[in-house]
Amino acid sequence: MKKILVPSLIALALGSVSGLAQAQAAAPASSLSYNVGVTTDYRYRGISQSRLQPAVQGGFDYADKSGFYVGAWGSTIKWIKDTPGVTKGDTELDLYAGYKGAVGDVAYDVGFLRYQYAGNNYVNYGANTNTNEIYGAATLGVVTAKYSHAISNLFGNVGSKNSYYLDLSAALDLGNGFALTPHVGYQKIKGAASVNGSYTDYALTLSKDLGNGLTASAALVGTDADKTFYTLKDKFNGKSGLAIGLKYAF
Repeated sequence: MKKILVPSLIALALGSVSGLAQAQAAAPASSLSYNVGVTTDYRYRGISQSRLQPAVQGGFDYADKSGFYVGAWGSTIKWIKDTPGVTKGDTELDLYAGYKGAVGDVAYDVGFLRYQYAGNNYVNYGANTNTNEIYGAATLGVVTAKYSHAISNLFGNVGSKNSYYLDLSAALDLGNGFALTPHVGYQKIKGAASVNGSYTDYALTLSKDLGNGLTASAALVGTDADKTFYTLKDKFNGKSGLAIGLKYAF
């Protein structure tokens, strides 16, 4: 992780070398970090985005000392091109910005997220897959609740604006670099896909900090998603399974 120190304007005005050094040491640091990784199965909200196959991923994040953050993250995917009549769209790029803060013991996170599927022609099948969401999350102790709301059509579903996703998770420190994260979520899709497309997902993720920015994870993932709705190329992308990942952050 790269650290960007913001010097004191007063120290700059005085031109004091020692004062500047002290101000830099005391000032909160903004940060710019990068990550790359691989996974045996890219699952998002319980649904495989990679046809139950491996995916390559990576991104960056800038966090300002004020609480503002911005970032981008991408992954290889298969579900768009697996849809009959669709020929383009094999990458996902997520662009996001938000603000983190706290009120008493409750930490909060609010922001905007854009899912961009470069060059996709999913409109041949439904609506454009590119999706805009706003979100808000609150954390108390180890428990986090999050709500995401689509302000556009959701992932190519026609008439699905105002769809939403509810997410409840916990971050449990097991010691020795191990962490356990149980999760349950509910995806509600508006419009024609409301009945068959809406579902609940759940996951249990065990991760291990290997040191030097390297983290390994294993996640048991499942859903109650409609098998017909979420099957592409004879693969049910909502089936229960194990996803193993390795990520390097620097």
